[in-house]
Amino acid sequence: METIRLVLDKPLLAAANREARKAKINRSALIRRALNDYLKRRREEEMWERERQAYLKQPITAEEDEEAAAWFKVQAWPEE
Repeated sequence: METIRLVLDKPLLAAANREARKAKINRSALIRRALNDYLKRRREEEMWERERQAYLKQPITAEEDEEAAAWFKVQAWPEE
């Protein structure tokens, strides 16, 4: 691992310290988790945006839409 210097304002630092204590981890681990979560969300957002752009370039045809609608009618979801 690399050591970095990080500048946080006082309220954010205090909140990070509180959350780290609650989670029983050190502040560095908390920041690593938060950054990993953020990067995962960004990758997912980018994936959805690429898919959205692809559909804008080649929209679903009426026939494909009808076929999908037929499948939605017959699909079964587990009962809770």
